[in-house]
Amino acid sequence: MVVGKEDFGKYKEIYKENLLGHVLPFWEKHSIDKEDGGFYTCLGVDGSVYDTDKFVWLQCRQVWMFAKLYNEVEPKGDWLDIASYGADFLQRFGRSESGRWYFSLDKKGSPLVQPYNIFSDCFASMAFGQLGKITGKTEHTAIATQTFYNILDAQDNPKGKYEKTYPGTRELQSLSLPMILSNLVLELSHILDAKIVDDQLNSVKRKILSYFYKPEHGLIMENVGMDGSFSDTFQGRLVNPGHGLETLWFLMDIAERQNDRELIQKCTDAVISTLEYGWDSEYGGLFYFMDLKGNPTEQLEWDHKLWWPHIEAMIACAKGYYLTGDVRCWKWLMTLHEYTWSHFVDEDHGEWFGYLSREGKVTHHLKGGKWKGCFHVPRGVLYLWELMAKLEKNYVAQ
Repeated sequence: MVVGKEDFGKYKEIYKENLLGHVLPFWEKHSIDKEDGGFYTCLGVDGSVYDTDKFVWLQCRQVWMFAKLYNEVEPKGDWLDIASYGADFLQRFGRSESGRWYFSLDKKGSPLVQPYNIFSDCFASMAFGQLGKITGKTEHTAIATQTFYNILDAQDNPKGKYEKTYPGTRELQSLSLPMILSNLVLELSHILDAKIVDDQLNSVKRKILSYFYKPEHGLIMENVGMDGSFSDTFQGRLVNPGHGLETLWFLMDIAERQNDRELIQKCTDAVISTLEYGWDSEYGGLFYFMDLKGNPTEQLEWDHKLWWPHIEAMIACAKGYYLTGDVRCWKWLMTLHEYTWSHFVDEDHGEWFGYLSREGKVTHHLKGGKWKGCFHVPRGVLYLWELMAKLEKNYVAQ
């Protein structure tokens, strides 16, 4: 298979147009709460607001996204205004007295759900770190760094008093936190001490590769024992192909920073094995959840096809191809692109549908909700656009 410069140029334009012409205008037009601040994320197919609750991690993600666009695409005042508008709402209402970030707020900013996990904190740190690059405001970088250190302090018990599992019986650790930290530390590398950055990157890299990555399967597990051992339980057998692929491109970013070619190749091979494992050979698309032993999963929605695993898989393939030239990555990228563009992309109203049945039919005619906001899609098409531009620029005819 020969991939030419014209291929990179073609897909660069597709991703650029989708981002600037369809995805961002949707959120700019429909998501901003001009009365009480912050963003609506519960948006119907045409952008109509069907619920006004505000989920803090999605508020943070949208602040990060528009600040990222300002920093990497164009210093547009409108994008900075949107990021700053969301950040102001979060500064006024987002944190508890302990400094932890709530999970959800009502329309006016009153807390609805306590800070029962650490992920609102992770995305708050990302958001204010990215915004601080633009504003140079001490208050923004202070929020980012203090929240980051709160995360480190809580990483051994991220749910704290809200942990519902019984202590001392089946103790498992989740992929989620080391996965997010592998990206968050890079996001904050401009404001953290260099030694802390290196130490944290090496720590999460070791944990993911030594505990969660199982080379005999070529897969990353969602939950393992505290020593990395396999647990023959619902949680221990769980594989989420989307999470695994997202983790792998985070690791590629670390490997690129550290010039670790061996790790880049290991991640590329794992991307391929994860796609081969998680792909639905009958209907196409990636399964949401799978059981390592082929048993029924705890999650009844296991065979649904969701937007975010597919865009994360596309990033993983594009990064793998960019860093290695492995044609397997390009072939899979084309397969994923064809499925994604024919099933998730909404050319009529903008943005993407989020939820499909196994057969590929849209099950929820919404563009945002409690779990879907202005993040995976715009981040993904931005990164794909950037990677295609790099491949086009660096192309040398064979």
